Amino acid sequence: MAIEIRPVTAAETKEYLRVLPYVNGFPQEEPEPSAWYAGSAAWPPQVPRTEQQLEQEAGELLTDWFRPQAAFVDGKIAGGSAIVSVEVTVPGGRQVALGGVTSTAVLPTYRRRGLLRQIMSAMLDDCRERGEFLAGLSASEGTIYGRYGFSPATFQHRWEVRRTDVAFRDDFTDPGSLDLVDCAEAAVVWPVLHEQVRAVRVGEISPLPGKWQNLNRLPADGSGPAHHLVHRDATGAVDGAAIFRLPWSPDPALAGVLQVEAFEALTPDAYRALWALLLDFDLIKRIVAARRPVDEPLRWMLTNPRALKLTRTRDNLWLRILDVRRALEARTYAATDALVLEVDGHGRWRLEAAPDGAACTATDADADVSLTVNELGSLYLGGVRASELMYAGRVVERTAGAVSRLDALLRQDRAPHNAVGF
Repeated sequence: MAIEIRPVTAAETKEYLRVLPYVNGFPQEEPEPSAWYAGSAAWPPQVPRTEQQLEQEAGELLTDWFRPQAAFVDGKIAGGSAIVSVEVTVPGGRQVALGGVTSTAVLPTYRRRGLLRQIMSAMLDDCRERGEFLAGLSASEGTIYGRYGFSPATFQHRWEVRRTDVAFRDDFTDPGSLDLVDCAEAAVVWPVLHEQVRAVRVGEISPLPGKWQNLNRLPADGSGPAHHLVHRDATGAVDGAAIFRLPWSPDPALAGVLQVEAFEALTPDAYRALWALLLDFDLIKRIVAARRPVDEPLRWMLTNPRALKLTRTRDNLWLRILDVRRALEARTYAATDALVLEVDGHGRWRLEAAPDGAACTATDADADVSLTVNELGSLYLGGVRASELMYAGRVVERTAGAVSRLDALLRQDRAPHNAVGF
């Protein structure tokens, strides 16, 4: 069996696409409602692409931001994946290059032969050659990617409330205004709003080209057309928006649901005004919101905090640190301190950190904290505490108090979150 791992050529794009679950109709998501999905059933499988669809997609596949790799077994593509070029916002507000792993699959008849490991190795090498010191992905299964050094760095909630259970703690006068707009206007609003959000939100991802096109496209689960809600401040500037759906169901138990598919607000006024309408929409029994940050402040605005019920929590962005020094120097820190970190397989590093930046140098000094690149990926954006990983047996404290000091360095006021993926 001859195995070759290499980039896909233009002549091979159609064969590469046939390997991918969303093209060939194989399962691509867990068979249960996910935290990114507001529907009541499992996300349905895709219908296999027709030859005409394959021809069109193959012709559009190779771009400067989409870099596919494939495993060729005896000359036939048996598995593949790709890197997309995006940016992620790190603590301190810097937006750094991220190699986003996507479109990953190995045909069932070629599993357990080490193909994915070889593909992943080739793609991470490609990231390093392009100067990307971070790689990331969203995992369809939680047991696959830890072996390649990836670990969860952001998380998301899916929650729901009964409309009759919701009341806000205080009266509120909105200085701005709400407006229902069509998809053409929404397609203009969302790119500008997202750029403002990701400038201040740790963990947020830059959108792929075409992200805000086809906002009127019907989803695969049949949940109906999208509706677009926009909030403007007192000057008329857009400072918030939401996308929601009102799916019809013949089952009374599932009828009367408003599904919030996307929601962003730049100010407390916009946040409160948008939710006030969505949570009190006429003829609605239940509101379900997906892709929500784990520190959603809405619960604390309600007279009954139990009204907001979490129905799913899931990891979202998994990170892989490719260059320890560059990654640690790219972000800022919440305190001033110096620690020696021993990263298994990547050496020992003295981190001299401060709120305005950091210096990271290789050292032979005794380690204060020992961990693997997996744990470093989870800690990097500040959404996971080193002490939590220490109690789980995944971080080792070599110097008394060092893990608490590392927590103090990495702390963020808000949990990292990415509403946009790849």
